Amino acid sequence: MNGRSPLPAEHRRGSLTAWLRPGMGIKRWLLVVFLGQLLVALALALIIRQVYRDVPAGDPATGVLDLLSLQFLPLELRPLVLLGAGLLVFLFGAWRLLRVLLQPFRPRDEPLVEMLFRTRARARGPHVVAIGGGTGLSTLLRGLKELTSNITAVVTVADDGGSSGKLRLELGTPPMGDIRNCIAALADAEPAMARLLQYRFPKTAAQGDGLEGHAFGNLLIAAMTDIEGDFEEAVRQSNRVLAVRGKVVPAAPEPVTLHAELTGGEVIDGQSAIARASGIRRVWITPDDVPATSEAVAAIGSAELVVLGPGSLYTSVLPNLLVPGIRAALEKTTAPRLYVCNVATQVGETEGYSLADHLAALRAHGVDGLIDAVLANNNFSARAPERYPAAPVKVDLALRAGSRPLVLLRDLVDDGNAHHHDPHKLAASIVALYEERALPRAAAGRPA
Repeated sequence: MNGRSPLPAEHRRGSLTAWLRPGMGIKRWLLVVFLGQLLVALALALIIRQVYRDVPAGDPATGVLDLLSLQFLPLELRPLVLLGAGLLVFLFGAWRLLRVLLQPFRPRDEPLVEMLFRTRARARGPHVVAIGGGTGLSTLLRGLKELTSNITAVVTVADDGGSSGKLRLELGTPPMGDIRNCIAALADAEPAMARLLQYRFPKTAAQGDGLEGHAFGNLLIAAMTDIEGDFEEAVRQSNRVLAVRGKVVPAAPEPVTLHAELTGGEVIDGQSAIARASGIRRVWITPDDVPATSEAVAAIGSAELVVLGPGSLYTSVLPNLLVPGIRAALEKTTAPRLYVCNVATQVGETEGYSLADHLAALRAHGVDGLIDAVLANNNFSARAPERYPAAPVKVDLALRAGSRPLVLLRDLVDDGNAHHHDPHKLAASIVALYEERALPRAAAGRPA
């Protein structure tokens, strides 16, 4: 399973038979329409029969009625000819009607039947809630959107660097950089939409420092916040305006500040500074009683699968789990809770970390009980970027049957870059594990 569904040539051409393949949801409604047409035809046949009986012999109308009732053909051929002609006309008309109705929604580079098939397949996909931030979460979403459209991305609001940090300081709004990245990843028009949302204004003499470094997507969400008067509603409207598959919601309706204590006792404030620090002992957020957004809590409660990560351990994953409402929702949900470990360490934040170290950090923050299974990479043959100081995350756990959390190893890495997940491999592995019941069984074995 690779996130793409190879199709026979006739399906790729969008032939009439492609509309009748399993999973399209077309045949049942064609049958209903056909039965309705059949009833109308029977009614017309009864009317013709009645008129035929009442018309006197030699009347000019007799010739017309003989033609309509195919009197010139042998008796046994008449119903077959009418049935065949009716089916051909019916199918041709239904095919043309579908093309007319769906033409406005058809991508230029994709056959109409393929677009409809993929859309229906994604609509039947599992309801997945993905929690995190940074590039890791957007990578996961980019792969997941090809397999299911029932996605909710719950995104951290602890970022304080770059354009997001400036707007957070100037406008008092939660940071929108990670939210922008996730919206771009889920957009139907990606990568064109991604290029637009990620565009950063250069510095010019005319504008001074006003727009320099700001991402267009951040300004769009900031403008929407000003229009709506509410950050949650602004993100909700941005989802609609930008036509994303699924939805992106902030973890909290207000910004939080991330703090870290290092092994030497030093305390660091701010997500951007913590990301560069080594030897992190623990992290926490202020305000520590920040509420979770109602959409995030509702999504976790109705999820069929919850995915934590991938993403920066201390600055993307844990800040979400430290929001009391998010943690409470994860404790209550009956959905399997899967933690996706990074494929590579991060300079500073998780430098030298193995898989066991990642799980130990979660345990130190008391959130290991929120995880039913762990998914980690076991392909270490991918190409590593030159002169990059990070390293693959080593699997150093004794994998035992029945252990908690359940540890699952798969090939998740981008073959061309050993420090990134492959979005299609990752999403396909997650959905396959869910459909094979491996993750639901892990959730069923959760301690009472």
